[in-house]
Amino acid sequence: MKNAKEQIESSSYVISNPESHKGNFNKLFNNDNPIRIEIGMGKGTFIYNHALKNPNINYIGIEKFDSVLVRAVQKLEDTNIPNLKLIRMDALDIDKVFNKEIDTIYLNFSDPWPKNRHELRRLTSPVFLAKYDSVFKKDKVINQKTDNRHLFEYSLVSLVNYGYKLEKISLDLYKEEELLKDNIPTEYETRFASNGDTIYMAEFRLQ
Repeated sequence: MKNAKEQIESSSYVISNPESHKGNFNKLFNNDNPIRIEIGMGKGTFIYNHALKNPNINYIGIEKFDSVLVRAVQKLEDTNIPNLKLIRMDALDIDKVFNKEIDTIYLNFSDPWPKNRHELRRLTSPVFLAKYDSVFKKDKVINQKTDNRHLFEYSLVSLVNYGYKLEKISLDLYKEEELLKDNIPTEYETRFASNGDTIYMAEFRLQ
């Protein structure tokens, strides 16, 4: 998109130099509320609605691509949501940006990287789980939603082998009314669910 970079840089929601806030993101929000991050936030619907619903929790959306992040920035024009910030970065750099300050990581409809040779690029691979170790404040909580059964099965094995305990699981989220009560969908999720696609969900915790 034309001028995407300029629009992103001019947004009050975007943290332009996130490494400079490492270990001190609470000061950026000017409070000691929990901080939750979404890796691969897309156009921002999920994290935007979470921030509106939970003003006493801080949210940071992470997105790698300008062409996608700019859509979230445009959506936030003329809004004032003090508990929401955005970062344009590669998830591989997450341990360079955060240090013992995150309460929850959301992984929504992440790239499944289906080929075996790309396994370590998956956001639930041991490579990324090791990086997450240094960003969590205390208990490590990871929430995942995906329409990709292979990625979901891989994630279950990967996180449990790493030591995480399975707190919640659904093999078909939209058939479970109790879990749907508090569910906030992403853009992809809404589309997939309307097409009748199966949505898998799991919450993991490591103490």
